[in-house]
Amino acid sequence: MLTSIDLQKLEEGTPLYQWQEDTIREIFELPFPRLIHLAQTIASCHFATDQVQLCTLHSVKTGGCKEDCAYCPQSAHHQTNLEGQGFADLEDILKAAKAAKESGSTRFCMGAAWRSPPTKGESFEKILEAVRSVSEMGLEVCTTLGMLTFEQAKALREAGVHAYNHNLDTSRDYYEKIISTRTYDERLETLKQVRKAGMSVCCGGIVGMGESRDDRIRLLRELACLQPHPESVPINLLVRVAGTPLEEEKPLDIFELVRTIATARILMPMSRIRLSAGREAMSDEAQALCFLAGANSLFTGEKLLTTKNPGFDHDLNLLERLGMTPTAQPEKPMALASRSAQEAIH
Repeated sequence: MLTSIDLQKLEEGTPLYQWQEDTIREIFELPFPRLIHLAQTIASCHFATDQVQLCTLHSVKTGGCKEDCAYCPQSAHHQTNLEGQGFADLEDILKAAKAAKESGSTRFCMGAAWRSPPTKGESFEKILEAVRSVSEMGLEVCTTLGMLTFEQAKALREAGVHAYNHNLDTSRDYYEKIISTRTYDERLETLKQVRKAGMSVCCGGIVGMGESRDDRIRLLRELACLQPHPESVPINLLVRVAGTPLEEEKPLDIFELVRTIATARILMPMSRIRLSAGREAMSDEAQALCFLAGANSLFTGEKLLTTKNPGFDHDLNLLERLGMTPTAQPEKPMALASRSAQEAIH
């Protein structure tokens, strides 16, 4: 029995922001059928639960990153035999965006392995050019480029980026065991600059990195106490890559991932919960459970930056078997802004 929160407000899909860790634990540890039912009830308040937004994540600059994230094969600190690549040609980016759109994706995210975008040289201007060109194709444009200054965030927004991805990764307590080259507060500061510049926020984390259930709960609390909530919350399952410090990490019980997704849906009812990395190792049945838990978006395509991912054909086949369909149109930036304003009022 949920005694410490207003169950009626939850079931109505009302966004709440003052979350206590014990309350989130109470939700996270509900009997599984009740947890899934509550997540589905809340999801139906704001979304068509038989529709999934397809997104494509494309690497525009690969490898050589100065950060030491323990999970990442693109870190220059790890020996992963990853072949680094400089900034991609605009023609190749547009070719990838066109293929993504033709396969049903409505959001195209460009990722570059940087600590932060360079302030000098041509690379940042190339990013802006790519953003403008992809935006003209009628796709939602997202970028993930590391830490941002306000000036960089503003330039990205003016070029056509309406969503910026910058994950918190894990709880504040566990963070130092995963990353030492960037602080938790620096990540939160970038989110502030993204909001200030008028972009929507895409922010989530990774599970299965050796963290405890308490760490997963604390990560969700960090996200759910942001006001407004991130419009997009990617939940990643660790992909163990040879040469990274986490290559021998034990696989996470899939029900922990599903519980994390369901709890995220309950805490952030108006956010898109994105089933992200790690799907290559998941069964179709496990992915179906994630949809039942409230995930309503997934990253599709052969790769997520550098790691394997089920292809478009597999994903479309799975959705067809489940009687689900991809969303047909990207969500307009103004609709996202209006939704954020509505959240902040409650």
